[in-house]
Formats: sequence, C-alpha cells, structure tokens
Amino acid sequence: MNLRQIEILRALIRYNTTVAAAQALGLSQPAISNAIKVMEDQAGFSLFERHNNRLYPTSETRLLLEDVEAIFDLHERFESRIKDLRESRAGQLRVVATPPIGHGLLTRTIGRMQFLRPRVRTYFDIRRYEGVLLAIERHQAELGFLLGYTGHPGIASEELLAGEMVCVMHPDHPLAQHTVIEPADLRTHRLIALERGTKLGDGVRNAYEQCNEPFNFSCEVRYSNSACALAESNVGVAIVDPLTARSGHFNVAVVPFRPAIAVRAYAVWSDNRSLSRLGRYFMDQIRQSILNGTDFTKG
Repeated sequence: MNLRQIEILRALIRYNTTVAAAQALGLSQPAISNAIKVMEDQAGFSLFERHNNRLYPTSETRLLLEDVEAIFDLHERFESRIKDLRESRAGQLRVVATPPIGHGLLTRTIGRMQFLRPRVRTYFDIRRYEGVLLAIERHQAELGFLLGYTGHPGIASEELLAGEMVCVMHPDHPLAQHTVIEPADLRTHRLIALERGTKLGDGVRNAYEQCNEPFNFSCEVRYSNSACALAESNVGVAIVDPLTARSGHFNVAVVPFRPAIAVRAYAVWSDNRSLSRLGRYFMDQIRQSILNGTDFTKG
C-alpha cells in the first residue's frame, strides 16, 4: 500500500463509512469504495466487514492499526521537522572564530540563538586565524569569524564591523587618564606585546616603526585576552583589539592608541557552498548584536 491508501484505510477505520471518510479526505464516495477494493486485492484478504452500510475492521485490519498510526506519527514528525528547518528552529550549526570575536560577540549571539531556538545544536570552536580558514576550507565549520581577513581562494566573506586598536592598563596606571596614548608615551612603561607574525602583533610593530620609536617589550603573548589579563594585574600596558578590550571580561582602563591601527571583523564561509537557512539566521543574529551593542567602537 502507498501512503495515500494507508491514509484512506485510517479514515475508514476512524469513521466507519465510505461517505464520512470521503468527506474527511476531500474525495468522492466512489473513489473510496474503489480504493477499498484495490487495497483488499493487494492485501489478499478482507479489510472490513459490512453491516448496515457501515464498515468494521476485520481482526487482520485491527492488527494493522498500530502500524498505521506509527506511520502517521512518523509522517507528522517529518512534517514538523521540515517546518522547524524552514523557520530555523532545529538543526545544527558549526562555527569557528578567533578569540577576539569568539570570546565576546559570538558567545553572546550563540546564547541569544539558543534562547530563541532551543532545539538548535551549536558546535563552537576557538582557533587561530589560519585554523579558522582551514576549518572553512575543509568544511569542518559552516561559518568562521576573524579579524583582518585579506582574502583567500574559495572563501567568501562579509565585513561585519571596523574599529581601531586601543591601549589597556590597570585603572590606577599613570597613563589611564590620558585621552590618547602614542608609542613615545610608553617608553618608560612596561609593554605587553602581541606575538610577532600575527596580524595584530605586526600592526603594532608597524605603528612603532612609523613613529621611529624602538619597540621594546617586557612580555609577549599570543592572544589579546592574555594581554588584557596581564594588564589587569598591573604587569604593564598592552595594545589590543577593541573587541577584547571592551568585552567586559577585564577590569582595565581603555585609551585610544595613535597612530590608528585599523581592525576589521569578518564572517567567512565556503564560496562553493551556499549558507544553510540556519547559517543565514545566525548571520542575521550577529548583525542584530552589532546594531544593539558597542563591542567595537573606535578609539
């Protein structure tokens, strides 16, 4: 039997007459009667006993009833799953990010999506810049988020927001009251440097070179989070991205740095795969978070 025939069988069991079953299914009474004949021929036994123009399921049909209901329960779950996917209420999403975006903007957006779409399962990972691009290339994640994206074959991107590097330090630090800090202001203070060879670390070194200032540091770290944690402990002054500085995770003073070092945040995804409905929904939530927040203000 096909699904339509099983639907007719179910209606006949429920309503006991061909007329009522036809009305419930929007079919003609002769179509229902013909369907009974075809189904009984296929089954090889009678499906109903007929008494006073009413139909009563045979013992064999009653045995089939449990399977009939199971089929329709499965069909209803299938239809519900389609609706959930259509409305981005279910499914799974894999995202990967570098720490500055991942530890602030992204975690808040994931939290909001989990509240709005509790049946969505999110897989979230923090990686270095190269690791984010590799995860997208290998389709290990649908969406990636990073700073300073400069283009990569096979990867599409969208610029989300732009800002400038800032100085962070203990609130009681002598430079905390400055309106702007330049490399010359840091000569007599301990500098916490971001790792050489990274986009942010090299950006700071280039700014020092632009000002003809020697780049002397007392501590070097890989991530802005580490730099902010050290600055909070009064180890020194760090020049970091504004997302990390203003994440709210650290009790530090934040002062604009000059010359300005531009920082841009991007979303990336595979160019040969269109974003899923859930991926597009997540991007909408990211954009909304940016509009509603102050994660990445200038200076």
